[in-house]
Amino acid sequence: MSVIRRIMGMAVCTSKNAQTATAAPDVKKVSGTYTYYGDKNDSPAMAKRKALEGARLDAISREFGTIVSQDVLQADRIDSKGENNKFFSLSSTEVKGEWIADDGDPAYVVSLGNDDCLIVSCRVSGSAKSISNDAIDFQALALRNGSTKGNASTEYYAKDNLYLYFTTPVEGYLQVYLMYENGDVLKLLPYINDPKQEVKVKKDYDYIFFDENRPSSFGPVDPMGISTDGEIEFNKMYVVFSPNAFARPVMKTDKYGALPYLSEEDFSKWLVKNRRNDPKMGVKQINLKLFPNTL
Repeated sequence: MSVIRRIMGMAVCTSKNAQTATAAPDVKKVSGTYTYYGDKNDSPAMAKRKALEGARLDAISREFGTIVSQDVLQADRIDSKGENNKFFSLSSTEVKGEWIADDGDPAYVVSLGNDDCLIVSCRVSGSAKSISNDAIDFQALALRNGSTKGNASTEYYAKDNLYLYFTTPVEGYLQVYLMYENGDVLKLLPYINDPKQEVKVKKDYDYIFFDENRPSSFGPVDPMGISTDGEIEFNKMYVVFSPNAFARPVMKTDKYGALPYLSEEDFSKWLVKNRRNDPKMGVKQINLKLFPNTL
């Protein structure tokens, strides 16, 4: 698993919540299907979860539509069972709806492929509602070993430093999260020792985050570094911005040092809820490919 190195410290949670309420749209009955092709690292429970997630997204997109940008990344992994050629389809999906509840139990069909990897097909029916989103168009770039836009990269090696460039046309509030392959989501911003636990940014200003050599008005900087346990990994960075203040999700701190984290499912619920209540909230997903240090 990849690891983010940082200055140790305790978080103080005092974020404001000033979300903009909107009228609840009509609830629709929807259904969808999806087939997930797993790899040798997937447990049956994980494969079913990913198939269910895809079926729900399929149902929402059929009823309300989506805007999808997709990266397909490839890696050759070598483990005790030999070489494992794996394709990762990492999608940043802007669905125009929210899943409310399942209507009965999802139906699964589980089989094994020629390589003994799980193939899970899922069909689900349930209730969903539309989401209105007039998100602010901001710019966010992951930077490797440098604090200029010329250092923008989505590929990192162990011991590389990770920085974030950010700028927005309107002032507002920023939070940043990192999702590991196992689904755990870590909070990277606000910084752990930011006494306000609130990153209020100015408009038309170039920000560089996670660089301890630059002055910070958001508390002590948490420098971010990459490390892996010997194989290529794929992580996702989520940059969340709104002109309105918003509270961070409930998180735990018993697994990654002082870095707060939560599950992928809880993070998705929090994000959907905030975007439903705040149509101007925007999210950018940056897919990161992490290589082990071969030196």
